[in-house]
Amino acid sequence: MLVTLMIASAISPLAINIFIPSMATIAEALGTDGPTVGLGLSLYLVAVAVLQVIAGPLSDRYGRRPVIIGGMVLFLVGTAICLFSETIGWFLIGRIVQAASATGIALSRAIVRDVYSRRRSAAMIGYVTMGLAVAPMIGPAVGGVMDTWLGWRSVFWLLMALGVLSLVLVHFDLNETNPNLGTPVTRQLSNYGKLISEPSFWIFAGASSFITAAFFGFLGGATFVSVEVLRLTPAEYGVWFILCPLGYAIGNFLTGRMSERVGIKRMMVIGSVLTLASVLVILVPILLDRLSPLSLFGPMILLGIGNGMTLPSATAGGVSVRTDAAGAAAGLLGSAQIGLGAIASSITATFAVGPAAATSLVLVMLGAAVLALLLSLIAPRVAET
Repeated sequence: MLVTLMIASAISPLAINIFIPSMATIAEALGTDGPTVGLGLSLYLVAVAVLQVIAGPLSDRYGRRPVIIGGMVLFLVGTAICLFSETIGWFLIGRIVQAASATGIALSRAIVRDVYSRRRSAAMIGYVTMGLAVAPMIGPAVGGVMDTWLGWRSVFWLLMALGVLSLVLVHFDLNETNPNLGTPVTRQLSNYGKLISEPSFWIFAGASSFITAAFFGFLGGATFVSVEVLRLTPAEYGVWFILCPLGYAIGNFLTGRMSERVGIKRMMVIGSVLTLASVLVILVPILLDRLSPLSLFGPMILLGIGNGMTLPSATAGGVSVRTDAAGAAAGLLGSAQIGLGAIASSITATFAVGPAAATSLVLVMLGAAVLALLLSLIAPRVAET
């Protein structure tokens, strides 16, 4: 079942960025411009944030399994719309519908919490979310090669095939795990009110969101710093960028191996310290005016490891605050993480320009890393059942 959840969780992040190398080709084919095609990314992220909030209560009422299956079916519908679209309007509609695959991200965490103890769930979430690292690591490279040799629509044919595979696996391999199946949706929606009033939930949610923001902040401004400051080509940037999700995959693996022995709170603190340390390592050569590709991207392995340790642990703590609202908590956590990450990315994209671009980039990352560490330090020590 863990393999099935890994694949179901990887579909959405893969769909986020696999089409990015094809944006210029899509713009030419559909008779529009690059920024308009770029809406296919931003609208997708907005839809993912909204859908994760909705998916949680629906899964608490109707079950995890049917909601994930429904999300995958909608993903296939959206992919088909993108495949056969002849106008940019239909393409963007297809991208919004595709975002339904985000049910795999949100509910895989709730499923893990349904099945495992709190401490064990952190380890299992670490394994499941490795798919979130692998997908963005290989997505742009695969998408670029397929676009070059087979055209941009081949990218969506690949997404269609992977969506079918995920749907088949979920249908045959995933059992229903919700122990509170049948609770009315209105009552489940009220769980958001209960979660909002739980300070411990917001500590876990804040730690996971700010640790995510440190990474997304880098994404928002690193392209400009790489191309305009370091004079890297887009291809060189893509090669260096592999270090980021590689570190995240390592961190997820370490979480899977260590979290039961170390505990949720200490995993959060260790991961946050590593994230903060990585940002400080990047800051030093910037202050010394000796920034290089290695000094910019090399420490991102450490940041990725920190993210991979903190994020699953904080998520496990957040979905365990109220076990009767695990689905709602998973959706709210996912929405907060993506929402704050998008804000951090927008800030760095706006201010990481000109001679002080690298400094602006690191300051946003530094602020997010410090807040993540502070929240991890005050996080409660939770029971392990």
